[in-house]
Amino acid sequence: MGLLLGFFFFFLVSSATACDRCVRQSKAAYYYDDTPIQHGACGYGSLASQLSNGYVAAVVPALYKQGAGCGACFQVRCKNRRFCTAAGTKVVVTDQNNDNKYDFVLSKKAYSAMALQNKGKELLNLGTVDVEYKRIPCTYPNKNLLVRVEEWSQKPYYLAIKFLYQGGQTEIKAVEIAEVGSSDFEPMKRNYGAIWDTNKVIEGAFQLKIVVASGYNNENTYFTNYDLPYDWKNGEIYDTGIQIYDIAKEACPPNKCGDRPWK
Repeated sequence: MGLLLGFFFFFLVSSATACDRCVRQSKAAYYYDDTPIQHGACGYGSLASQLSNGYVAAVVPALYKQGAGCGACFQVRCKNRRFCTAAGTKVVVTDQNNDNKYDFVLSKKAYSAMALQNKGKELLNLGTVDVEYKRIPCTYPNKNLLVRVEEWSQKPYYLAIKFLYQGGQTEIKAVEIAEVGSSDFEPMKRNYGAIWDTNKVIEGAFQLKIVVASGYNNENTYFTNYDLPYDWKNGEIYDTGIQIYDIAKEACPPNKCGDRPWK
């Protein structure tokens, strides 16, 4: 793990107008083989299964949001009370599903977790189920936000990174890079999914400024700024020392909270 050299924190809060955590209705299926999810469009690769112990999902483009939805957490429960619990399952988004018949394609482990005791096999046999779902804050006890340098980075010409264990109900909207001590930041661009890159690589130690917004309407925003070591290496994971808990301030209308209590 790299050493956090320094960061600053600024936090602005206002009320969100979108009902981000309200309950929505759809269908869910599951992958018989979890490989497509764990090596999917978010670019987490084999680390995907570590984000939530294999409870992961592919989501439709409206939830994937061109990669901004990568790492978002959802609670999903099937509506068939004969087979399913009221708690359902909690998943992290790691891939995109282009079949709009299903808002979620779950890992087999996550799909089975919706079942009542001794009903898992029967639920799997159904193949697809009607579900209701809502976005929830991601929680990673004792886990800081991590930065991984991708293997195809080429010092000093090209840098690609991704963020792991992004907590709260948040989305990374922008990432900028600058030499340590400088205020002259250059924007990185989202390559795909959770991966950001730049061709303007600082030769020595550099700062990253991360703009994180919570809620679909970006009502809550804060900035973090920290240094990565000059001798960064491909494939290494660096610990920012930062934990994110931010969530959107919002209230669901009474008819949008579901007909059963959520656990």
